[in-house]
Amino acid sequence: MIEQFERLELLVGQTKLKKIFDTTVLVIGLGGVGSYAVEALVRSGIKKIILVDSDKIDITNLNRQLMTNYNNIGKYKAEALKERIKTINKYIDVECINEFISNDNIDKLFDRKIDYVIDACDTVNTKKEIIRKCVKNKIKFISSMGVGNKMNSSRLKIVDIRKTSYDPISKIIRKMIKDEKINSKVPVVFSDEIPIKVKEKIGSNSFVPATAGLLCASYVINDIVKD
Repeated sequence: MIEQFERLELLVGQTKLKKIFDTTVLVIGLGGVGSYAVEALVRSGIKKIILVDSDKIDITNLNRQLMTNYNNIGKYKAEALKERIKTINKYIDVECINEFISNDNIDKLFDRKIDYVIDACDTVNTKKEIIRKCVKNKIKFISSMGVGNKMNSSRLKIVDIRKTSYDPISKIIRKMIKDEKINSKVPVVFSDEIPIKVKEKIGSNSFVPATAGLLCASYVINDIVKD
């Protein structure tokens, strides 16, 4: 197994590589952000990953979601992503939860050992509850803010929620943090690009969500190996 991650070991050393191997990550939301985050984690040696998404693959997902193709339309996203990552790292332990997460059932995600959470879900109320649970249980996490209707991936960055601007989802989360007097850091990936106004549905592309997902994975891996 070590041979597969030889190039990463050159950067972090064997001891820290083992720390990566021993880390469990929960990823909630497997769209354009979550799917890229998952693959980056898997290619970095994470050995236990929990995939959460209730959606099945739709043809409109093919423009941005890593595991999607014409052959798996109609399949659960978590199951399709599991198939893909098993071909990349045969040692990985993957658990799929094909359910929509709300305040009513979110506790089931936290009844196991979790080292990190990547919140890549689209539902704001669920996003709020994920943050509350991680803060309360002292679980390290990073939350992706809005990446829809944006075209410039270079405007994405990792900051504390209090340093965000322009993004509508960030505004809602900032208010929650203030109203509930949450004093701990709330790390997020966000873009300070002003969203493009589109009619009806949210517009998306292949590169902004992907970049956000890679930043989420980068945050987790760098936090594991930091001195």
